[in-house]
Amino acid sequence: MDPFGDANFEQTEVDPAAEFLAREQNALAGLEDEIPLAQPAVTGNGVANGDVTQSKAEDENDDFSGFTVPKQVTEEPERIRKWREDQKARLEEKDREEERKKEELREQARKELEDWYKHHDETISKTKAANRESAKNAEKQFVAETDEIEPGTEWERIAKLCDFNPKTNKSSKDISRMRSIVLQLKQNPISTAKKV
Repeated sequence: MDPFGDANFEQTEVDPAAEFLAREQNALAGLEDEIPLAQPAVTGNGVANGDVTQSKAEDENDDFSGFTVPKQVTEEPERIRKWREDQKARLEEKDREEERKKEELREQARKELEDWYKHHDETISKTKAANRESAKNAEKQFVAETDEIEPGTEWERIAKLCDFNPKTNKSSKDISRMRSIVLQLKQNPISTAKKV
């Protein structure tokens, strides 16, 4: 039994694309005589754009057998050809100018870099010399102070080496106890000599 209840029903397959193309071909049949077709533009490789599109259309759809695009190769007008040559020459000149400017900038950058390195080396050598001189002076002063060691002045020398300003060491640990002990020992030194 037929699930739809009609055994005599025959369905014919109709391709909607073929039907559309046939309708459009009939509707546009007389237009190619009335409207002149635009001439295809010639590209740089000498092939007309219309030639490429027509061959693509022929390859893809064989239903367009009645519709043909005339293959007309037109030459480029003299003015446009001259403009293209002038444009090419201008672009080449601009490219040469750009390369020249790039080379100038590279040369300028190389010189600036050499100057910077020279200045940097001079600054470093001056800083090294100043540091050596100040280190020599500090060493001489330290040696001169160590020669003057007298008994009982040890805590005084330690107090000189310590920074007791509480405002300078905000980020460090609390050293108030150590500070008070060092100051107390500086004022009342403990005698290290033994009594016999």
